[in-house]
Amino acid sequence: MTRGLAPLSALQTAAAIRAGETTALAECEAAIARIEVGDGEINAVVVRDFDRARAAARALDAAGPGDPSDQPLFGVPMTVKESFDVAGLATTWGYPEHADHHPAADAMAVRRLRRAGAVILGKTNVPPGLADIQANNPIHGRTLNPHDPERVSGGSSGGAAAALAAGYVPLEIGSDIGGSIRTPAAFCGVWGHKPTFGALAMDGHLFPRTTDPRTVLSVIGPMARDPRDLAAALDVLSDLPLPRAVPREPREYRVAILPEHPLARAARDVRAAVERVGGAFADANARVEHAADALPDLARQQEDYIRMLLAAMARGEAPAGTPPLTPARWAEMRAAQGRSMRAWMRFFDRFDILVAPCWGTTAFRHDDTPMAQRTLDVDGEVTPFGAQLAYPGLATYPNLPATSVPIGRDADGLPVGVQVIAAPYLDHNAIAAASLAHDLTRS
Repeated sequence: MTRGLAPLSALQTAAAIRAGETTALAECEAAIARIEVGDGEINAVVVRDFDRARAAARALDAAGPGDPSDQPLFGVPMTVKESFDVAGLATTWGYPEHADHHPAADAMAVRRLRRAGAVILGKTNVPPGLADIQANNPIHGRTLNPHDPERVSGGSSGGAAAALAAGYVPLEIGSDIGGSIRTPAAFCGVWGHKPTFGALAMDGHLFPRTTDPRTVLSVIGPMARDPRDLAAALDVLSDLPLPRAVPREPREYRVAILPEHPLARAARDVRAAVERVGGAFADANARVEHAADALPDLARQQEDYIRMLLAAMARGEAPAGTPPLTPARWAEMRAAQGRSMRAWMRFFDRFDILVAPCWGTTAFRHDDTPMAQRTLDVDGEVTPFGAQLAYPGLATYPNLPATSVPIGRDADGLPVGVQVIAAPYLDHNAIAAASLAHDLTRS
């Protein structure tokens, strides 16, 4: 597919502007040109705000760069997932009935990005209700994977991942409750980070026309073409001063690997990517173990995760065919989650990271069969689609940080990504370990 890659990372772009090698307006215009040339084929950037972006870039150039610690993203052009409020633009979550919903204020994440110097070009595509592993809705249509137009870009942050993979922008923000950052990042060969639950403000990322409180399990987080940008954006967005990554040599890591979940098949190329990461760490003299015996009860976790996920996605209503969501039932669900979180803390007493698939396959072909009836081909075997939620659920249910990192390609040339999961609030450790995994598998 026709596309021109963004030549610089976000941090490199900001540094070049500060050095006088380019300007915020020039970088804004270049990104707009990339979108206008390539996005007719991909359909990732579905809400465009180019005139206001140009005005913002001119204002930055006129003011000049401030303190790099305050504006690490000075002049960086970027897009944001459609589900984030941007003042004056529609926030629909893919629902036609909300096409006329134009919030008056930016989401907290968007405000923080602007304060850090970012220039917002527009918004990227999602599935209705952010409830699918592909980006297709009645308002904006279907987003294609830049690596293969017959394949999905993932979801629900599918437009975000495609915009990065197509090279339009170096930085994006998405959200994740069922792998919605990690899976599209893996499908498109880019980086994504699901933060520790509660670390980043959700204000302005709410179901349209509501003032709902933060949804249990749900987080927002950065997506990028470079892991250093991922870490920088995480600091910009975070409510908390997350601990810095602990410097360590590869041999100092205690690595657990899970090539396949006991309840969900993984394709051979995906399993091989996880094993490749484990082997690379082992070759660097790290302690590497298959994690099955040390992990919490994954079958019980998956059952509890799906129950809580369905309740969260139904926004407090009992999903069809399930008992009413009484306060007592909800309290039991939260207690079960607490037990899982404690079991994971015991796991992280033994290991620094867990490496596992983000999803059991690479990007699958477009499929609009309802998710409850959808199946997935895993190495020629037809398997239940919904079972694959076990992979994102590994980190989502116990509120853990996880970084999606590209690790090579499959036999069809499609990107393969794995996730690196760390202990709560050690988000920067997850990103650093994922970056090291990426480097070690390429050495």
